[in-house]
Amino acid sequence: MAEIDLEQENKAIAHEYKELLRISYQTLSTEDKKLIRKAFDVAVEAHKDQRRKSGEAYIFHPIGVAKIVASEIGLGATGIAAALMHDVVEDSDITIEDIERMFNPKVAQLVAGLTKISQVKKDMNISMQAENFRKMLLTLNDDVRVILIKLADRLHNMQTMDSMPDYKQTKIASETLYIYAPLAHRLGLYNIKTKLEDLGLKYTEPAVYNDIVSKIKETKEEQDAYISSISEVLKKSLNDEKVEYHIKGRPKSIYSIRRKMLAQSVTFDEVYDKFALRIVYKSSLHDEKFIAWKIYSIVTDHYRPSPSRLRDWISSPKSTGYEALHITVMGPKGRWVEIQVRSERMDEIAEKGYAAHYKYKQGGTEESGLDVWLNLLKEALENSERNAVDFVEDFKMNLYSKEIYVFTPKGEIKSLPKGATSLDFSFSIHSEIGIKTRGTRVNGKLVPLNYVLKSGDQVEVITSPNQKPTVNWLDYVTTSRAKNKIRNVLNEDTKKIAEEGKELLTRKLKHLKITLSEEVINELVNFFRLKTSLDLFYRFGIGAIDNQQLKDFAAQKSNTLINFFKNKIRRSPNTADEDIHRPVINTNFDMLVFGTEYDKLDYKFSTCCNPIPGDEVFGFITINEGIKVHKKDCPNAIALQSNYAYRIMPAKWIDSSQQEFKAILNITGMDTLGLTNELTKVISNDMNVNIQSISLSGEAGIFNGKLAVIVQNNTILKRLIENIKKIDGIDKVTRVYKN
Repeated sequence: MAEIDLEQENKAIAHEYKELLRISYQTLSTEDKKLIRKAFDVAVEAHKDQRRKSGEAYIFHPIGVAKIVASEIGLGATGIAAALMHDVVEDSDITIEDIERMFNPKVAQLVAGLTKISQVKKDMNISMQAENFRKMLLTLNDDVRVILIKLADRLHNMQTMDSMPDYKQTKIASETLYIYAPLAHRLGLYNIKTKLEDLGLKYTEPAVYNDIVSKIKETKEEQDAYISSISEVLKKSLNDEKVEYHIKGRPKSIYSIRRKMLAQSVTFDEVYDKFALRIVYKSSLHDEKFIAWKIYSIVTDHYRPSPSRLRDWISSPKSTGYEALHITVMGPKGRWVEIQVRSERMDEIAEKGYAAHYKYKQGGTEESGLDVWLNLLKEALENSERNAVDFVEDFKMNLYSKEIYVFTPKGEIKSLPKGATSLDFSFSIHSEIGIKTRGTRVNGKLVPLNYVLKSGDQVEVITSPNQKPTVNWLDYVTTSRAKNKIRNVLNEDTKKIAEEGKELLTRKLKHLKITLSEEVINELVNFFRLKTSLDLFYRFGIGAIDNQQLKDFAAQKSNTLINFFKNKIRRSPNTADEDIHRPVINTNFDMLVFGTEYDKLDYKFSTCCNPIPGDEVFGFITINEGIKVHKKDCPNAIALQSNYAYRIMPAKWIDSSQQEFKAILNITGMDTLGLTNELTKVISNDMNVNIQSISLSGEAGIFNGKLAVIVQNNTILKRLIENIKKIDGIDKVTRVYKN
């Protein structure tokens, strides 16, 4: 019996292989077929003793992945060969060098990229999943085909997950919804995205999934009849106009029906656009736009369109490369129906993304949306030393976002993620323009830097050579490109202030008859309960440590016996050296705040990851226990953020001594010539003071001023008051506590 089964299995494998060659999107030459055959033989040999959980021969998995790569993504022989061998290095003695010798460097590079992804070191201090994703995203730099094959691998795994235990199904499905489906969307693979989302829902919320599936089946007949009634009306007019086309109904995906039900708090029956009609027409490249609008005219002759829901991605393609005209019309029985109009070329690009882009690229000169995106991505990836969860979160934010189209002052069109601000726009033009942004005008009006842009806005950036980003800017932007650049500049500023702080500290210690040395730095770091020398110098630079505190340190230092014991208890000599040279600034975290407004809310620590002050964390709103705080690399973080994104609350530890505060000063004096000029000079020379508002008036020789400033602490404010008092003509400077 086992022999017959084996024979049947071999027949099935041979059939699958022939099917793979038959369904390839690209035309395969004899050389291509030889390459694929060789890769197939290597894979069969490498996996000969392996079985999947379901009991079938393992080789069915690589063939399944290769079939998706060949037909749905449309890669050529190199991609198909790499897909067939994607698990070979992990599961056998074959090395990357062997593959390079047997095939060519390109195939070896792709297999290496796919292998590299699965070999992540287990380190308890990092988020495994985020590290895995980060590693995967970094391969985008080398060859985008690695990610495309990885997506095919993920889709095949999702399609064959029934034999796995529940907890594994949930984990894999959560990861899929968290990053793989958004990635497929961003790479223009809409078919694969839809399948990944629907399968993700099937395993994360099986009851909901099955309920929607059964309801779709119940209403299928009625929907088919409805679609066909609209099609018949349109066909007659399209034929009269001699348009070459075909029409197909496109049901809304299960996942997007579920998303709509949740977002709008409606039942299945109340989701009206559960289906769309797609008209795909034949056309030369030259006539594409003309025919699309001709079809628009025919559709709107029969059905009234909703002007607010017209989407023209033919004039302005999405950055994924997607082109189409979407018209929402009022169909029979008072129902809204979406009609999608695309040429055959646009349809192929929508289905196959990357591969079709290159097939249609004119002479290789025009950059596709994907190329532009990959170039932007390189910037984000270059700055990838940050916490992996943050990196993936920032990256992911720009994957799924809907797009808006805005104009430069010269009328050039720019595409940005929905929710992008005027400051994001500055950084999208150039990083150097971004960091020098002093203000922005939208449609001719001056707007705040965090102004959220809308499609059609015309944006002008006002720059100043003296402008510098502040910490608040991180809350004003949404794109990872802008965030990365702002973080880089802030880190440089911190180092600059720390250098000034070191000089200041050296001078102050000299007055106290203490010479700054490595040992003294250790003692100071200890005394002020800080973590690094950089932190110590930075605090001196901004004036957070005053003279009295330094005198306390000197007094304590003179008692050598106490000092000796304190050093013994607080710090071992090994860690001291390490800390001094550690480049990162670790502040004294003592307060947890939530959201962009830094609200102080009640919370509990979760027991699954037991966060401690200073950990990277987020808040999760539970049903019965209020806000629970989890570490960002908590084992449950991916699942929580995949399935309950709407209940996640940004949270961060702050050093209460580093917070910024508003203070209002009343200034009076004699209205002498140049006083205003002198006053603004003194304030602007103090790099740790930001002016929020200033109003000055003079009457009969008396000068009155009201000044609102943002400072980090009282020491800085006192220093500012002292400096203002020194100005010739100033009589009084008083702090007031009401506006």
